[in-house]
Order: sequence, then C-alpha cells, then structure tokens
Amino acid sequence: MALELTKQESEEIIPSLKKFFREELEQDLSEMRATFLLDYILKEIAPYAYNKGVKDSEAYFRNKVEDLSATCYEDGLTYWLPKKK
Repeated sequence: MALELTKQESEEIIPSLKKFFREELEQDLSEMRATFLLDYILKEIAPYAYNKGVKDSEAYFRNKVEDLSATCYEDGLTYWLPKKK
C-alpha cells in the first residue's frame, strides 16, 4: 500500500523540510529537491512507521477484545434479587 499525501499536506511539510535542511544542515533546499526528498521518504521510510502504527493498533484492539467478556458482562436472572435503594 503506497503512502500518499494530499497536495495540502505536502505543501505544509515541504517548508518544514526546507527549514530543517537550512537550520540543522546549513544547506538550502529548493522546492523541487524538497519534493523529491519527501517522495523518497514516503516511499522508502514512511512504511516502517505506518506498519508500526498498524501493529500497535492491532495489539491495542486485540487486548481490548480479549478482555471484552470481563468488560461487557451482565448477570442474568437478577429480577428477583433484592433491589438496592
């Protein structure tokens, strides 16, 4: 599954990439090079973060589903039990 950004998301990220290069690496990055770098990151590196997020989400939901019977349990035949006042 290819990771894709909307045009607006790309337009928000590219200035950050340019600023990072300028302030941290003391290099100016053109708009075109920043776009190429973003494309590279999305294709080569982002899938690792994406897969980690999916794996963490799966573990979270699996844990919740395994505990579902304890969380969502309701006793039956309680009509004739003494009522709490």
